[in-house]
Amino acid sequence: MANKRVTLADVARRAGLSTAAASLILNGKSDTRLSPEAHARVTAAAEELGYRPNVAARGLRTRKTLTIGFISDVVATTRFAGGLIQGALDAAEKAGHVLLVLETGGDPARESKAIAAVLDRQADGIIFAVMRARELSVPDIPQATNVVMLNATSKKHPVSVLPDELAGGRAAVALLAYAGHRDGIALIGHNEEIEKNRSRSATVGQRIAGIRAEMAGRGLRFAAEGSCPEWEPRHGYDATRALLERRDDIRALLCMNDRLAFGAYQALADRGLSVPQDVSVVSFDNDELASYLRPGLTTVGLPHEAMGRASVELLLDRNRRSESHLIPMPVVERGSIRPRAD
Repeated sequence: MANKRVTLADVARRAGLSTAAASLILNGKSDTRLSPEAHARVTAAAEELGYRPNVAARGLRTRKTLTIGFISDVVATTRFAGGLIQGALDAAEKAGHVLLVLETGGDPARESKAIAAVLDRQADGIIFAVMRARELSVPDIPQATNVVMLNATSKKHPVSVLPDELAGGRAAVALLAYAGHRDGIALIGHNEEIEKNRSRSATVGQRIAGIRAEMAGRGLRFAAEGSCPEWEPRHGYDATRALLERRDDIRALLCMNDRLAFGAYQALADRGLSVPQDVSVVSFDNDELASYLRPGLTTVGLPHEAMGRASVELLLDRNRRSESHLIPMPVVERGSIRPRAD
């Protein structure tokens, strides 16, 4: 036979106080006017009896279930954006909430079922997250439901959390400029003419805008630009190899992500060129592989954990602004940029 659940009345009886007094103390009310000794008795009684608050009953009373729905496409099942969930979990735990994670694989039917599951459990709000930033078309949700878009935007739900890609793009160029690079800089992963007809995410657009703005502001121009159909190592390898076959004046590579940079490292090595003595390399994302390259890859990181934390904090903040909240992208300096020769 299962053990009977310990109730608030049991705790109050053990502490020698009324149920109302015990409730005030266990709910963390600071103005109970009860003595410190009474607080200690109730806390000790709760620990001795193994008391756990009845969340369902509290939810009926407060209209809060202390549950947050986290609906994503493939964030949970890929290693690239797991930090989004980790950050959200940390913030939810700190706020005394539980995170209910549901994965849809990007299937609209599964997304509708996930939303229904969260609403059926009367969650205090929903976070929609995607691995690759983009605008989402979200099914209809009751207007009273708090919604935050994580690494995504939505016309229906204006509160979003995104990496500050514009500043990140500027930071990458500044790293090369600070090291003294002015000529022979090539861009790997983007070509202005070719990309006009290619669909990229809004955040990628901000990244390239930051890169070009900083280049222009410093009076710099790319010696060459290599477009890639996908940002994977083999495309970085092919683009860099083709570039090096055409030119011998390349002294720095700015790669649109770390996986392209990985391929670029291999192409440079095949040509007998070393990083950073012959060619400096800077990139984006701070993918795990960036730390394993030799020398380590200097990169402007995606702040996934900070974004996940911010999404929960905004969801629970009644005074949040209905706008995109940009999270700074950290610069992770390793050894792939040639030190400045002063």
